[in-house]
Amino acid sequence: MEFKRYFFRFKKDVWAIGSSLFILFISLFAIFAYVLAPDKTKFANQMHLSIHSKPPGFSCKMLLIPNVDQKAQSSVFFGRLNANEEIPVSDIRWLASSLEYKRFGNAIDYYEEISFDRFPLVQNKTDIASQYIYKKTFLLGTDKYGRDLLSRLLVGSRISISIGFVAVFISLIVGVSLGAIAGYFGGWTDRLILWLINVVWSIPTLLMVIAITLALGRGYWQVFVAVGLTMWVEVARLVRGQVKSIKEGLFIQASTALGFSRIRILVHHILPLVIAPLIVISAANFASAILMESGLSFLGIGAQPPMPSWGGMVKDHFRYLLLGKPYLAILPGLAIMSLVLAFMTLGNSLRDILDVKV
Repeated sequence: MEFKRYFFRFKKDVWAIGSSLFILFISLFAIFAYVLAPDKTKFANQMHLSIHSKPPGFSCKMLLIPNVDQKAQSSVFFGRLNANEEIPVSDIRWLASSLEYKRFGNAIDYYEEISFDRFPLVQNKTDIASQYIYKKTFLLGTDKYGRDLLSRLLVGSRISISIGFVAVFISLIVGVSLGAIAGYFGGWTDRLILWLINVVWSIPTLLMVIAITLALGRGYWQVFVAVGLTMWVEVARLVRGQVKSIKEGLFIQASTALGFSRIRILVHHILPLVIAPLIVISAANFASAILMESGLSFLGIGAQPPMPSWGGMVKDHFRYLLLGKPYLAILPGLAIMSLVLAFMTLGNSLRDILDVKV
């Protein structure tokens, strides 16, 4: 009955439904990023320096030159290791047994020649034109390295979504454990854990994350661990206060009189009552983790190139705000803002639905 009451409240809350659907869509985009992305190479890192910083909707002709010595490896969830060479061209001239192409953006009238023998299994103009020459459109334009911006945004969503889950999971494990022990057992255990909480609380969060990241090394998983190890303090303070309040209840005293062990009382009778406020604070921590990772990537100590990250994309292109191409920095910035706003809105809605005070 309690679940049905909460679910009924959730269905009536338009903001909760809207933010949940948005988060679900972003999560699906992250999981199937390489299926949806136009650039299916690993990390969407196919560079075309001759067409860098092109506006949304830009299109050009592409010439694909296969590499017969190396075989491309493809994966639905991890992208494709592409051994072929993709060249933007502005003009192609056909000869008897070869073709000449002019690279896009080439200021001089210079053509390069390539023999038909470079194209396996085909030896005529018609087959080459249909299989190895095509028009490519960049819906959101290209970045400063000529990479597809839409593909980078889709693949970069994996960082934001995954760091939220991992960081919140780590913070819940550490925070719930320490907070429950401190609140239930009290005494010198409570004073020791509370001292540790105050020490960690007094250190600026960003500085601690930077210190942990530098100690563990710069990289993908190091950032996840660093962010998670700095977010447990709020969880521990919340759980400690809730446990100290709940353990004074008559039903806890009755459980003690019946001879139940402390661990059983804590795990089976107290912690289930803390789940509602934990859900609320987890939603807020999810948003904080995304912002923190974006800040670290902007500083250059988050996810390392060529792995795409929304914060790293803002860092690479923030100077373009003054160079007439602000969308290169605005688009990943809007992605960060919209996802954080969705989690904050969901957290506020869950607070009202579950009727808890954090």
